[in-house]
Amino acid sequence: MTRDQIDLAHSGASNALNPNQAFAKSARKTSASRKRAPARPKPHKPVHKVLVVDDVTDVTDMIALFLRHAGFEVMTANSPRAAIELAAGTPFDLVISDIGMPEMNGYQLAESLRAQAEYQETPLIAVTGYTEYDDRGRSLQAGFDAHVTKPINPSQLLNLIEELLN
Repeated sequence: MTRDQIDLAHSGASNALNPNQAFAKSARKTSASRKRAPARPKPHKPVHKVLVVDDVTDVTDMIALFLRHAGFEVMTANSPRAAIELAAGTPFDLVISDIGMPEMNGYQLAESLRAQAEYQETPLIAVTGYTEYDDRGRSLQAGFDAHVTKPINPSQLLNLIEELLN
């Protein structure tokens, strides 16, 4: 900008651009017919409670994070014993559990949950690194409704969850 242009801009000339207002919103008039209608409330979708069980904290945190992002209420447990304690005090709509854990494995957890009246119909998903031929059958026999192998595909897991909850 030349010195004359700067002086012109500061003098208040009508077509000079004030740098402080360069990105300001312009005042627009809206007619009565163009006003936005009030937003309609979205239909209330029930929030499902999910328990995620894995002895590896990073795994429980990762699964919990994407489930929360998808709208679920999530609690985590780092052992089957902690999961049983949580399940006794909170009615979960779905349980996702690892199989290979110390002290008590996921098969035993599923059997223990299925022995409780309030968890006989609750969907249980095994999310595990166990990929041998008979692992899926063992999961289903222990009481799991589905067997998902790691690494987890989040969108496939969410689709499975929606299918089991509906």
